[in-house]
Amino acid sequence: MNLPNYITMTRIFSIPLLMWILLSTRFTSVHGEKELLASALFICASITDGIDGYLARKRGQITTLGMLLDPLADKLLIAAAFVTLVQLNPRLVPAWVAVVIIGREFLVSGLRSIAAQQGVTIAASPLGKGKMISQVIAISLLILGYQLGEFLFIGTVALWIVMIFALASGVDYFIKFSRAILRGDQSSSR
Repeated sequence: MNLPNYITMTRIFSIPLLMWILLSTRFTSVHGEKELLASALFICASITDGIDGYLARKRGQITTLGMLLDPLADKLLIAAAFVTLVQLNPRLVPAWVAVVIIGREFLVSGLRSIAAQQGVTIAASPLGKGKMISQVIAISLLILGYQLGEFLFIGTVALWIVMIFALASGVDYFIKFSRAILRGDQSSSR
């Protein structure tokens, strides 16, 4: 296993720690210390997404394992954070919002998998990158807003921005998928 893959693994191993910090009664949060710690951990874990990809490309260490683990780690981190926020307080993140955002991840992964079986690669779009950045911001602010109310309004606004990016990028991937597969079917039927 190479360095970029180790970095990706730290993102995966940070997930249970993040959930434990947020859900455990071992931590008290009089002044938001627990939320500051959880938010810092979440942000650090999110940053590893850029670091592992950069190092893999720069060092020529792109591997099949890395191509599998990196998007899986992203999806697990985001899904765990949203599910934990729903459990903490459904008013922070309503369950239906978490289902839409996580469902989009399953949809895009499924479309990419089907396209790959057809020999087609669907590239990441700027909408997808915007979605990821907005998710990191929204989740961080919502974690902080759990005890530190001044972050809650901004976090809620950011959550709606995530919804817009999630829906728009999901539609974008579906359109790209449809065009790629239909184009492939038309060329094979000739």
